[in-house]
Amino acid sequence: MEDVTAGPDDAGRRLDQFLATAMDGTVSRSRLKGLIEDGRVTVNGAVVVEAKRRVAAGDIARVDLPPPADAEPQAEAIALSVLYEDDALIVIDKPAGLVVHPGAGNATGTLVNALIHHCGDTLSGIGGVRRPGIVHRLDKDTSGVMVIAKTDAAHKHLSAQFADHGRTGPMERVYQALVWGGPDRNTGTIATHLGRSGSDRTKQAVVSESQPDARHAVTRFSVETRFGPAAKPAASLVACMLETGRTHQIRVHMAHVGHPLIGDHVYGAGFRSKARALPEPARAAVDALGRQALHARMLAFVHPSTGEPMRFEADMPADMARVADELRHV
Repeated sequence: MEDVTAGPDDAGRRLDQFLATAMDGTVSRSRLKGLIEDGRVTVNGAVVVEAKRRVAAGDIARVDLPPPADAEPQAEAIALSVLYEDDALIVIDKPAGLVVHPGAGNATGTLVNALIHHCGDTLSGIGGVRRPGIVHRLDKDTSGVMVIAKTDAAHKHLSAQFADHGRTGPMERVYQALVWGGPDRNTGTIATHLGRSGSDRTKQAVVSESQPDARHAVTRFSVETRFGPAAKPAASLVACMLETGRTHQIRVHMAHVGHPLIGDHVYGAGFRSKARALPEPARAAVDALGRQALHARMLAFVHPSTGEPMRFEADMPADMARVADELRHV
């Protein structure tokens, strides 16, 4: 059992949203929705079965977390690039194109399937049967460093660090992004609220703070390289540092400031003409990329068992590196 109390800032939020935040991301919102619908959540002592139920300040919610269940996905011998591994966790360099966990349209061939094969039954069960050990996610077409928990204790400790976003500890996440054009400043901070797009519910968008699902999102950026004329670059290599971890955050934020990621057909569809205007072979390299040019280059955190600071880096993958190399000649 776990009890959480709603504060003044929580008033009016959906129960599943409130619990996901109050529990520091240790249990996914979709998992919590299932627990609510199964009658495993009470508010002020009464069972609540609707995830959309709004909470009021002072409400006390109790979550009956079932014991970790065995993972339903099957083990699959999918190669993993392991950067580090011990009894508590495993750190990998995820390739682009690999879905993190099973879902609609991706029942097999995911990172979870690979982890079950590699780790056996040692993965944490907190994330539910579909997401054993998964503390954080990368989009299917985003490559780079990920950490996975092997024990429930490690899962809770790492989840708390991700929820803290480095405000009080050494948690740090740095991404590399190839974007169209280039920001006016070499460094800056993008701070908005993100929520579901009103025109396409599958997309995220910058929204008003008053939108019910609006969540504060902060991305710091630093321009590493400008490709082309300094006054009007064709593209730039940008380092992005996350202070929050919202869905598609970097992709939405860079598009919001007018510099969407190269290859991002969801948030940068209006920039396809930019690729056609590039000289060969830069144009061919962008066409061959076939995904958003985003790579999780570095992840730093405290080891949940030893307290030791850990830092892992992964080189930019070959497809992105080729685009960057060709852009140097535009």
